[in-house]
Amino acid sequence: MRVRLKEKLTNQLPPDSLSCIYSAFDIVGDIAIIKAPNNPGDAEIVAKQIMQTHKKIRSVFSQTSPVEGNHRIRKLTLLAGENTTLAKHKEAGCIFRVDVEKCYFSPRLSYEHLRVAHQVSTEETVVNMFAGVGCFSVIIAKTSPKTKVYSIDINPVAYQFMIENIQINGIKDSVYPMLGDSKELVENQLQATADRVLMPLPERALQYLPTAVSALKKTGGWIHYYDFEHATKQENPVEKTHQKVATKLDSLGVNYRIGCARVVRNTGPNWYQTVLDVQVTP
Repeated sequence: MRVRLKEKLTNQLPPDSLSCIYSAFDIVGDIAIIKAPNNPGDAEIVAKQIMQTHKKIRSVFSQTSPVEGNHRIRKLTLLAGENTTLAKHKEAGCIFRVDVEKCYFSPRLSYEHLRVAHQVSTEETVVNMFAGVGCFSVIIAKTSPKTKVYSIDINPVAYQFMIENIQINGIKDSVYPMLGDSKELVENQLQATADRVLMPLPERALQYLPTAVSALKKTGGWIHYYDFEHATKQENPVEKTHQKVATKLDSLGVNYRIGCARVVRNTGPNWYQTVLDVQVTP
């Protein structure tokens, strides 16, 4: 994608500007989100070229802040097209409505959504501690019949979209949306209820790991633990995550084994998103 984009921009931008074009951008429905060059004129040229190359895109935004805060939101600036951050995104046979500026949403997790969903057995109870607009929750419910998913998020805007996405995809009898802090909700309502717990919030996963363990049934279950890890070329980011989680679980006196352990994606120079599938046993 980047090579084709750079080829199309060769006669429109000087070489130093071409070198500043980032290697990837997100497409959510008909909205593209890029990390634009610092020069506003160059950024506008890049945005218009993206719209010409990808005919379905009607808006191009530049991400002007990192994803941050309890609600996991970012600031976006319109570069070209319609000034709307509302999108309808299709994934794994499901439809998701989302406001990409007011809710966290990453199309780069599509493989993870299905990878986890395909592990869920019929009639499992799942606790999704950081559900956002409900991607993991909805795809699990559509993939595994008779599954019960408690879908939690603290962002009230994401929660409203979650409710809408549950209705759109016809799974209101399987997914139970919950608004609030997952630690409080699990400790007060969901102790020892789950066969499987999802923790797709790397920034807080280690802090909330004891709560995830407490949500599992006494017979044990699985925790899908996501992390951000810095690693040099001489270091293994997955192994660093493994060591961190092992230290925490050992301090809790938990019996466990690690199943799948992998890099989900690169998030920056020497930064990685990782995942561990942790099986907790009695």
